[in-house]
Amino acid sequence: MDLQSLLASPVALPSIPRVIALALTELNAPEPDALRVSSLLGMEPVMTARLLMVANSARFQRRRRVGTVSEALAILGLRPVRDMTIEAAMTSAFRKVGSVDMKQFWRYSLDTARLTQLLTRARKVEVSPYTVGLVHALGELVLHRGMPKEMEQLNQRINVFAPQRARAERELLGYSYAQVGAGFARAWQLPEALVETLEHQDAPFEREDYEPMAGILHVASWRCRAHELGYTENKLAVSFPDKTALALGLDVGVVLAHAPVDWASSQEARLFLE
Repeated sequence: MDLQSLLASPVALPSIPRVIALALTELNAPEPDALRVSSLLGMEPVMTARLLMVANSARFQRRRRVGTVSEALAILGLRPVRDMTIEAAMTSAFRKVGSVDMKQFWRYSLDTARLTQLLTRARKVEVSPYTVGLVHALGELVLHRGMPKEMEQLNQRINVFAPQRARAERELLGYSYAQVGAGFARAWQLPEALVETLEHQDAPFEREDYEPMAGILHVASWRCRAHELGYTENKLAVSFPDKTALALGLDVGVVLAHAPVDWASSQEARLFLE
């Protein structure tokens, strides 16, 4: 199946929840109406839970517990709320997908989000590094929904989380989860900076106007995939994407020393892992 046919398939590509679509439209407006945004997001239980969880986190050191979406919006600000809404929209569309181990998928995605954010420190970027990391592999789930037989056959040859997975998909299909994820984001009219980062994450040097965020994501996802497959120190050294890391001036030590979080005790992870 070609990419356009896959993205046109209602089986493969879920539709965006209407309330979330309306909220994103408002959040992307030149002057968003905060009252309307809080009203819309308050209709979504998962979104409400996420906003309140973050607003009540130790980061903000609140003496009084935040109990409403409007209070959370005032504390967090519109841009972080927009990023969280994008995350909620894209992640809530996939709860169970074929034979994919969803707990492992979200654990890997959360780790990639955390490392992408860490590697982007002090850089000026147009899109939230955490959001990019969290949703970067959703194209894999679209592929498994739209072409379950083909993906199961591919899974027998190469692990879903293998760093070489994108290359294997390109050889088989002519595209990978990266282009699928970008098409998914574009269909939902999400920010173009997010779309472009997702699209070029598997081969960040392919385009002339190199996108640094795609390169950072490429390195972060490699490290977290290597962890999922239990790479030895020798295998880490041999497979390290050194050209991309050096071009970005990334600290190799920070990348290799990255230790995944114990998500079992994380409130944030419960939204995905339970």
